[in-house]
Amino acid sequence: MSKLAIHGGKPVIKNKLKPYNSIEKSDFKYLRSIMNTGILSGFVASKNDEFHGGPYVRKLEEISKNIFKVKNAISLNSNTSGLIAAVGAINTSPGDEIIVPPYTMSATAMAPLHYGAIPVFADIERDYFCLDINDVKKKITSKTKAIIAVNLFGHPAELRKLKKLCTKHNIYLIEDNAQAPLAEEFGEITGTVGDIGVFSLNRHKHVHTGEGGICVTNNDELAYKLKLIRNHGECVYDGKSKKILINNIGYNFRLDEISASIAVSQLNKIKKIVNNRIDKTTQLIEGIRHLEGIITPRVRKGCKHVYYVMPMRINEKLLGVNRDSFAKALASEGLPINQGYVKPLYELPIFKKKIGFGRSNFPFNMTKINYNKISCPVVEKMHYREELGFGICSFKLDKQELKQIIKIFNKVHENRQKI
Repeated sequence: MSKLAIHGGKPVIKNKLKPYNSIEKSDFKYLRSIMNTGILSGFVASKNDEFHGGPYVRKLEEISKNIFKVKNAISLNSNTSGLIAAVGAINTSPGDEIIVPPYTMSATAMAPLHYGAIPVFADIERDYFCLDINDVKKKITSKTKAIIAVNLFGHPAELRKLKKLCTKHNIYLIEDNAQAPLAEEFGEITGTVGDIGVFSLNRHKHVHTGEGGICVTNNDELAYKLKLIRNHGECVYDGKSKKILINNIGYNFRLDEISASIAVSQLNKIKKIVNNRIDKTTQLIEGIRHLEGIITPRVRKGCKHVYYVMPMRINEKLLGVNRDSFAKALASEGLPINQGYVKPLYELPIFKKKIGFGRSNFPFNMTKINYNKISCPVVEKMHYREELGFGICSFKLDKQELKQIIKIFNKVHENRQKI
């Protein structure tokens, strides 16, 4: 192997990798007809048929129901909006506790705060990066309203076990499925096992419209609540049921017709797009899995991984070099690499300093949880020492680039004692 770039050698990849883009010319076939109508959103916040959105929003929802095999699909303008709507749809009240992982995008933990609920952090599994059900069990109290499970990096959480646990305690299971469309656990599609599943159409996701999201549920009442929250429902609902009125604060979470039309086209190709991602990641894994000290993604029995990213773990003892040095050497060869995913969410100032709303510091004044004393050992080890991630979601890789990435790992690994 040639001299490492970090020591003055030539990098394997000399030009930036091409950014990921699943959009093709065929995805724009509906745009001209939409522009000609001049009606770029079909929503009106009043009690008529337009409350449910325009033709492409409805088409998107019908396609989603068919693809994900659910009774109801509700489009929104983002996965974040979907999480907020989901927490509201289950009638979350101030002081309720919602169990979340600390290793996820911050929106997962922020959604409960919109309703005065308290995020309770549970640790993750070392091999699969999703909620550790044993730690979840320890965090359930009489105040627990729901668990938000994140199917992180494209791998399913232990959804069947989590759902069984929720049923036992009469609480809800919400799936943050932003990174795992068409992943499976024992043949069930992720996002459909819980009471509500939330999908993302954001940039970098397998299929995308720039911004956008979808909630799915088999519960008609939850679907109705989701629709009310999406579109200023307080202006529409006639107040016949007090249960529906609980937290019936409406937002503008509506998806426009242009984004919906692109989503229709993208979802019609979702199997092809997801399988392409799986194929490329599998090639990368096969090219480096023999390297001592690098633990490539593991897949739990009965699960299908769809690889939003390619998460790896570093065993520094076997590798013979620390993660930071190894990552810097990979980067010098032209490979964008991440050390850890996100800082544990309980380390964010809003939790460490309990920065709530107003003088009362709501809702943190309703809990005795001290976020400064929280420790999730697996999460902390992943972020600060072990996890190494290649964001395959960010790049459109051809065969040559895949070979170059494999070459980089092998080159740096062979020369690791010289780093």
